[in-house]
Amino acid sequence: MDEFELTEIFNISPELLYIAWLDEDQHSEMTGGAAEISDEIGAEFAAWDGYITGKNLELKFGKKILQSWRTSEFPQEAEDSLLEIIFERDKDGTKLTLKHSNLQPGDGEKYKSGWIEHYFNPMKDYFEEM
Repeated sequence: MDEFELTEIFNISPELLYIAWLDEDQHSEMTGGAAEISDEIGAEFAAWDGYITGKNLELKFGKKILQSWRTSEFPQEAEDSLLEIIFERDKDGTKLTLKHSNLQPGDGEKYKSGWIEHYFNPMKDYFEEM
């Protein structure tokens, strides 16, 4: 199975970034794709107009989000992947570390570039405008 890790700095506190990730309106605004999401453990979510779906497995306010995660491109018989997001205070705001594992062999690079293009880049713009 494929896996990767990405790290980025955002000029917002860990608590506010955590809240934005799990708030439907803010998640949609910061990524540009419609989201249905909750800050409840066990809740299902959808992002990027339903392209991404999953479930909140573990939530530690301002510190960690662990989700099962899949896209509409996953083979139906494939297990969900795991997405772990760690929020750490940094002198410039928040150091976000994203660990994505249990991806189909050969899919790591595609999803790695997708996180940068469809999440990290628009998020940086969104938080700079706040």
